Amino acid sequence: MNNVITLQLLSFFIVGLAWAAWVLLPKLQRWRSHAAMLNAIPTVGPTGFLSGCLGTYRFFTNAREILQEGYEKHPNRIFKIALIDRWAIIATGHTMVEDIMKASDDQLNIMEATAETLQVEYTLSKEVVIHPYHVSIVRTPMTRNIGARFAEVRDEIVSAFADHIPAQDDWVKIPVYKASFQIVGRTANRFFVGLPLCRDPDWLDLNTNFAVEVFISAMIINLFPAFLKPIAGRVLTRMPSSMKRATKHLAPIIEERLARESEYGSKDWPGKPNDLISWLLDEAKNEQRTVSDLVTRILAIEVAAIHTTLPSKSTAFCNALYQLAAHPEVIIPMREEVEATVEEFGWTKEAVGKMRKLDSFMKETLRFSGGGGLVNTRKVIQDFTFSDGTIVPAGTTIGMAAYMHHHDEAQYDDPYTFDAFRFYKMRNREGESLKHQSISPGLDYITFGNGRHACPGRFFAVYEIKSLIAHILMSYDVKLEKDGVVPPYEWHGPSMDPSSTGEVLFKARR
Repeated sequence: MNNVITLQLLSFFIVGLAWAAWVLLPKLQRWRSHAAMLNAIPTVGPTGFLSGCLGTYRFFTNAREILQEGYEKHPNRIFKIALIDRWAIIATGHTMVEDIMKASDDQLNIMEATAETLQVEYTLSKEVVIHPYHVSIVRTPMTRNIGARFAEVRDEIVSAFADHIPAQDDWVKIPVYKASFQIVGRTANRFFVGLPLCRDPDWLDLNTNFAVEVFISAMIINLFPAFLKPIAGRVLTRMPSSMKRATKHLAPIIEERLARESEYGSKDWPGKPNDLISWLLDEAKNEQRTVSDLVTRILAIEVAAIHTTLPSKSTAFCNALYQLAAHPEVIIPMREEVEATVEEFGWTKEAVGKMRKLDSFMKETLRFSGGGGLVNTRKVIQDFTFSDGTIVPAGTTIGMAAYMHHHDEAQYDDPYTFDAFRFYKMRNREGESLKHQSISPGLDYITFGNGRHACPGRFFAVYEIKSLIAHILMSYDVKLEKDGVVPPYEWHGPSMDPSSTGEVLFKARR
């Protein structure tokens, strides 16, 4: 009897051992393979037992120095930086940009990377990643309607400047970081939701602060290890209160639109507004045509419009103001261009598109002071092999060091000098008149990403900012208190932002 029991126990043990080997050995092999791939990638910064904690702290406080060190030590390669529970992998050089650009979504996925970077599950909603239909709204109807809605955008630009930077005969100091968010927020919302909501103080305050809170909350949540992120996410985000505020403004509008559809039995009805809410309702499926889902989508697009992982319109506009005031020699040539173009074509999308000197100034601003540390971020879905043979394991995240890329002598002549008409001169070369526009991504210009996943909102962003600068050129004189001295940039982790305390002096144009 005892022998039978012993044999049964032995059988169970053997079966259990075989099952464990069958389940665990592949995982062990996978872990060893994963570790071997990572070990083959050079490391910048700490590598010891406490490397995760030290690396996270250093990356949060000295990202520029770390990225610059890696960029210079490992040109045209990839390197890694230890964070608290993962590795940040950075790619450098043209070849790496092209490899990332050509990769399929099954290999390198931008949506998964965005969800992780912004901690979307806690700061917005999983739905915006699982069913990202709002991205096609930005890519198609929003971009297609820039011309049709341009007169309204222009009207809001004039009104917003009159309210926030009234033209006066004497010089007035303006804290331009705050003013940039206010003016860009109003102008964008005139395009998105129209009057009167675009001027509602509570709606604008919600949009501006919510966008900032999303990025700050995500940055802090990412400092925690994976098992603590759910707790940090619940404690550190204000999504429920923001949704409540947004719903108060948007629910009556959405419900009225749905009622009109029901009344006419069609999505097309007389007097239907041509705005973001209508575009979303046209695209949303049945289960997505709810107030809650639509409010979430609108907030997500507002976040992207006012402050995104790429240079936001607000920070890009603020940087442009600093550079315009720091380089008075470019004002007259650009002002003459704006005057001549508007005289011929009026204040239209077509006119703004023909302002080549202004476009060059805008692109140089984005090259010189936009993009920050990391762009083109992708989540590695399956082990990915770069053209130099380096393999990046699945589960990691990879990005491009934008500031370093744009200040590389291999990419640009005299890269640390701000040359407002750098790209204007390039476009004057034979056969290059359509190249080098501020909306055109390239291997040397990665501000808006590259390939099929280049930022879909860049068209509206560039037209809006160029229109804002054109209005300043026509209406104001500007200068800095210290001639030519741009207030110092602020690095927050890998993000490079314009000074939040700097001022520009404005007065009515003579």
